[in-house]
Amino acid sequence: MGKLIKIESISQIHQMIGYAKPKHPLITFIESPKIPRSNKPVIDQPVISSLYSISLKNGHECKINYGRQPYDFQEGSLMFIAPGQIITPISESKNTDTAGWSLLFHPDLIRKGSLANKMKAYTFFSYDSHEALHVSEQERKTVSSIVKTIKKEYSQNLDIYSHELIISNLELLLNYCKRYYGRQFITRTNVNKDLIIKVEDFLQSYFDSHQLENQGLPNVKQCAEAMGYSPNYLSDLLKKETGKNTQEHIHFYLIEKAKTMLLGSEEPVYKIAQALGFEYQQHFSKLFKNKTGMSPVEYRN
Repeated sequence: MGKLIKIESISQIHQMIGYAKPKHPLITFIESPKIPRSNKPVIDQPVISSLYSISLKNGHECKINYGRQPYDFQEGSLMFIAPGQIITPISESKNTDTAGWSLLFHPDLIRKGSLANKMKAYTFFSYDSHEALHVSEQERKTVSSIVKTIKKEYSQNLDIYSHELIISNLELLLNYCKRYYGRQFITRTNVNKDLIIKVEDFLQSYFDSHQLENQGLPNVKQCAEAMGYSPNYLSDLLKKETGKNTQEHIHFYLIEKAKTMLLGSEEPVYKIAQALGFEYQQHFSKLFKNKTGMSPVEYRN
């Protein structure tokens, strides 16, 4: 593996791929077939970027490493990369007609507006690569149309309305992607139900063992890793299917375990709190009351 390449700006990536000077300093649209093959310097090189990236694969699949995991970027899929994530494009296949596009924008583009505060709601930027969004033909046309509108807007002479129109269309694009991820969760209902059972089994086993006292409460990351998903993707999926995210599932099993211990033993509350992985009794009591409406002592009595 080569030296880590850092991409800090739109201008830098244009220079790397042999594109002309960007029309806008903070956002650009790149079509894969238009990149000269001699100007693809990042193949087999790890890349970390300061940019947001939304990429659509239209033609043959291509391969990348996302973090440490290999990923086949398949036809009809969208991938979202947030600033600070590392990807490694792998040597290209024999197919040379690979099609697709990428919309890249710098965080400064949205920093002063309301969209900056909304970005955390677009959790798919934190999904693992194998959790890419697979779009239908109609969905592909919709997102591509919005992206072309954004490109048209930043490519013409900028005026006082340009920034607002670019941002509003970018937010529209992200909202459509959020909707399509919701659709993807729904269409995978049977798979999702199996996953819910696995989550419940994992938590039940954890709370029935000595792991609580030795390792403390399980966290969302532990649960997600045990399932083979990223924390955000697992929480979104569980929320869609059950109405509760991963943290709420953890708290449910914790409270059920606490109820059993409170009614099934005479151990003082501080001992039960310790056995449940809490360093301080007041933290346990606060969570218990928040979830049940009663303090541990009130519940026991």
